[in-house]
Amino acid sequence: MGDELEKEDEHLKEMGTLPMKNEKKGKIELLTIIGEVEGHEAVSANTKATKYEHILPKLAQIENDDEIDGVLILLNTLGGDVEAGLAIAEMIASLSKPTVSLVLGGCHSIGGPLAVAADYSFIVESGTMVIHPVRSAGLFIGVTQSLRNMERTQDRITGFLSKHSKISQQRVEELMLDSSQLVKDVGTMLDGKEAVKEGLIDEVGGIKEAFAKLHEMMKKDS
Repeated sequence: MGDELEKEDEHLKEMGTLPMKNEKKGKIELLTIIGEVEGHEAVSANTKATKYEHILPKLAQIENDDEIDGVLILLNTLGGDVEAGLAIAEMIASLSKPTVSLVLGGCHSIGGPLAVAADYSFIVESGTMVIHPVRSAGLFIGVTQSLRNMERTQDRITGFLSKHSKISQQRVEELMLDSSQLVKDVGTMLDGKEAVKEGLIDEVGGIKEAFAKLHEMMKKDS
């Protein structure tokens, strides 16, 4: 028993995952996406980060494990690497197991696709989601070509958001380009109720509601 608990603590610390088994309701894998989504370049040692090279194999393992009945995803992220975030979101969306996401605190930028990738999404009332255009740090070599590539990347994000939620791609783009909300940037910050009203998130709720919904989905899937 002690070894099992030690193993679970290690999983939670290193991978942000935790298996949770309920003899009556089935086995749920808890997945956390916290801090910055780290991509091909490592973030600062002082920065909380979710590493996509940890998450992708874990999602593949979840799909291949017949004992896992559902996945609960907890999110509190300011965003991060776009390619890494989209890769994780696509993996979540392609799982055959029932998935439920819960936004806690903030779920900004590329965190949006990660939240809506689940079969059903919740956000706490005090939670926030920020939608803004794709940014690029560093020098441009060939401004027109770079801009075109950024626009195509942005289309991938807005397309994913609209495909996996009730918001239209046009509305996502309108929220992205709003210049009246963010002091030093364009974009929109939505609180929990607003995110649901816009159709981005399914429902306002907390951990109790998220578990209840996932158990319901698991029961239907069995």
